This record gives sequence, structure tokens and C-alpha cells, in this order.
Amino acid sequence: MVITDLLEKNARLYRDETALVEVNPDVEEGKTASWKEANLIEVAEPGSPFRREMTWREFDSRANRFANLLLSRGMKRGTKVAILMMNCLEWLPIYFGTLKAGCIVVPMNFRYSCEEIRYCADLADVEVLVFGPEFIERIDKVKDDMSFIKMFFYIGKEDVPEYAEECWKLMSFCSSVSTPIELKQEDDAAIYFSSGTTGFPKAILHTHKALYCSCLTEQNHHKQTREDVFLCIPPLYHTGAKMHWFGSLISGSKAVLLRGVSPDNIIRTVSKERCTIVWLLVPWAQDILDAIDSGKIDINKYHLEQWRLMHIGAQPVPPSLIQRWKEKFPHHKYDTNYGLSESIGPGCVHLGIENINKVGAIGKAGYLWETRILDENRKDVVKGEVGELAVKGPGVMKCYYKNEEATKDITMGDWLLTGDMAMEDEDGFIYLVDRKKDVIISGGENLYPVQIENFLRKNDKIKDAAVIGLPDARLGEIAAAIIELKEGVECTEEEINEFCKELPRYKRPKKIIFDKIPRNPTGKIEKPALRQKYHAKRLVEAQIMS
Repeated sequence: MVITDLLEKNARLYRDETALVEVNPDVEEGKTASWKEANLIEVAEPGSPFRREMTWREFDSRANRFANLLLSRGMKRGTKVAILMMNCLEWLPIYFGTLKAGCIVVPMNFRYSCEEIRYCADLADVEVLVFGPEFIERIDKVKDDMSFIKMFFYIGKEDVPEYAEECWKLMSFCSSVSTPIELKQEDDAAIYFSSGTTGFPKAILHTHKALYCSCLTEQNHHKQTREDVFLCIPPLYHTGAKMHWFGSLISGSKAVLLRGVSPDNIIRTVSKERCTIVWLLVPWAQDILDAIDSGKIDINKYHLEQWRLMHIGAQPVPPSLIQRWKEKFPHHKYDTNYGLSESIGPGCVHLGIENINKVGAIGKAGYLWETRILDENRKDVVKGEVGELAVKGPGVMKCYYKNEEATKDITMGDWLLTGDMAMEDEDGFIYLVDRKKDVIISGGENLYPVQIENFLRKNDKIKDAAVIGLPDARLGEIAAAIIELKEGVECTEEEINEFCKELPRYKRPKKIIFDKIPRNPTGKIEKPALRQKYHAKRLVEAQIMS
């Protein structure tokens, strides 16, 4: 079975039941956005955000129309089709339509610059680019350098670029019947991109087997039923968001795509849509708690009793955050999920909703997965020692597309080397220590920034913290803590230093910097940006001192 079979099954069994809802608080009530289809717009009441619904039958029909459009234009099995769109109802039918045509879907980060769009499209051998109005200006600048792209399909009805075609208009002339293309689990299905923290992104090739595996893993972990409603906030181009939604796909349950991450929008949407499962990133959870503490949100005014599960992934989760969350939402089940795009997103390691006593751990091997922790010689470490986490399962990538050397660097037979340093406790639970490349070596001691960051976040005045290594003439590197304070709070460097006296001396940050913590769309701290910013300042300071 492949994931397109699941969509067709839902279309047969639950034809006119709601599959997807789009909620967009940023669109004015009564305004018709150019990229929306008028017959799908539904405004619930004056002052409400834009809200659109799509049934399972409509979902499958639109996917079939897009698949038949691709085939009618001569696209063949293995053709690469890129999606460059914000979250909306159109996103997933395009994704599934690409798969139904036997093509390979290539989701692209909506934050990509012009040059990154061109680079990634070229790297993945993209021949078709589907894009929304938000990206016209960027594509305009590089379209002449993308002669390898045969077709540009535009998702919108107004201001269609002269080099593109209006996708929905073309689809209206195509059959809504499924294509005759037979898909197998070993077929190539999707190319995702790495986060590009060490330069331009790498292209990650996955098979249909990996996509289907993520459905099974997610549903096994979070027990989605037909009664559940999943609130999806992160971008769909990322494996994490989509693979958590796969739990809704396999159970035939409704999902809500929310545009906008303000605490008020999230809580209001959970209440109005009766959401039962919400996947948050660390910053969003922090913002919700801060809004409740400050009185900006009164949770007693909302219908939240049906909300059964809050889970977090994509980055290390401070235990102090979950302790605060359970104080506000004591009835919530909690889970954290670990994964990489190379392991088809979340779930290769997960905590498990029954293991709240192990908050701080990322958990144990997920359903259908195995784990190991290895030393520098790729041998298993003794339990309790730090080593590199390796995972094995049906969701491991096929390869880095067109990059055999990089593939060999992170694979060991069927095992994927994650680049994350971890340790396993006596109960078999795995704790992330840090990224292998982020380890700070200061005076011969290994410092793991995540450990220091988790400690700093226990301070009531600190909203977020990031620890990076800065060059030092005597120690080689020192640990510098960039600290983002809570709104309206004042704090001094002396206070932070005094607080850090609870840490062993060698782990205490040698430099304190008050600044905003930049995070990418999936919530990960953008440490390369911080290093670039503060390494330069450090060098200038050193020159002045000399």
C-alpha cells in the first residue's frame, strides 16, 4: 500500500465529510484573496477569520485532476514537481496529485531566497514548479536562470505572471478519475531538503515506503481516531508537519491548517474547531504560556476540554517548559517526537504519552524503528556514555540525491547517523546532549550547549536562550549565552552569572549577551546566524584589545 491508496479509501468511505479546513486570521473578513476559490470561502460570522473546508471527495478529485494535468503535458514517472506555496487548502491536493502521476514531489521552503529557489530546483532536476502569489517577485528574478523548468503553474486567479499558467483553470478541463499509474513502495516519491545549516541544502530522496511508514508510526504513537481533529500550524513543506498530519490521513479524521502562530489565534482555533491534537514548536508553547501568565489570554473563556494531546518536536524541549504547561493544562497528554528529514520526519524516536515522568528525554525507538549510540569508531558505547545517535527503520532516506559522498558520510549499512550526540539512561530512554557540530571544546573540556540552555531557561526572567562557542586565545573556545528576556522584564549580566553558579564552573557561560533568539520555521535555533554575528564582534573586540 502507498499513501495515495489511503486518500482514495477515505474518499470512498467518508465522501462528504470534512478532510481539511483552512483558517487564515490575516485575511480581512469579506475580502476575496486572489488565490482563493470563491465557492470554497466560508465566513462563519462577522469578525471571523477566513475559513475554507474541503471534503475527502473534493480532496481526491483535485489530486486526480492535477495528476491528469501533468500526464496531459507529457510528464512521466520520475518527473520532479516542486511546490513553493504557503499553507493552504491547495497544498496537499497538489502534493498527492504529483504522486498519483508517478512523479516525484519536491516541497520547497517558503523562506528560500531567489538564489536558493534556483539552486534547489536545479539540484533536484525540477521540471515543473507550482507556486503561489507570495513568490512571484522572487521567481521573476531567477526564472531566466531556470531554463530547465518546462512549466510554471500558478495557484491564483489574478495577476498571473506571463511565463506561468493558471493551475486551477487548466485542472477544470482534466478528469477527476484516478490515473492508471501503478505505484509501488520501492518507487521514488519525494525529495525534501536539509535545513542547510552548513551551506546550501542537500536534496533528500525518499521512497513511497518511507512515506507510508510515517503514517503507521504516527498513528501508532498518538492513536488518532475518526473523532480526532489535528491542528497543523508548521509549514507543510517540512517533513514534521506533514508526517504528523499523516495520522489524520490514515484514520480518516479532520485536520485544520492554521495560518498565523500568535497565541490568541492558536487558542481561538483550538476552541472553535474543537481540536483534540496540537503539535507545537517550543517558541509557540512559550508564547502561549506567557500570554496566559500575563492575562492576555483567559483560557476559561474558550472550549478547550476536548484538547487531549499537546506534542512538541523539531528541537530539544526544555523540561521546565513542560512543567509550566502541565500546570496550566493538567489534563493534557504530552509527547515529544524526534526525527530528521533524512528519517522522514518525526517518530523514529518518541517519548510516549505514558512516560511523562521522563520529560527531558526524547524517548525510545519509535514504532518500526531501532536505535544505537555510537562512539567515534562507530562502535556501541557503554550505557550512560555520550555518543552519536544512529537510527534504522523503513523511513531512512534512499540517499542524498546526486551526492554519493555525503550519503556515505551519514550512513552505515541500513543505519543513519543523525549527527546528534546522545546518551541512554538505565531505563533505556535517550537524552539529546547536542548536535555533534555544536559541541564546544573549551580548555579541553567538552561543553554541550543544550544542557546549559535547558538550565538557563529555568530562570523565571528568561524566555529563550542559545549557547554558542566563541574563539578564545587561551581556551580555544568559550561558551557564550545569548539570552532573550521575557517581555517587560529587566535583568543584568551579574544576575545571570549569579544564577549560573549552580552549574559546574567549567560549564558556566563566560560571556552573557542579551538579544533575540532567531529560530527557523520549524523552531530550531539558527545558531549559524548567531555564530556569524558574534564571531565577527569577537574578532573586532580582540583587535581593539591588541
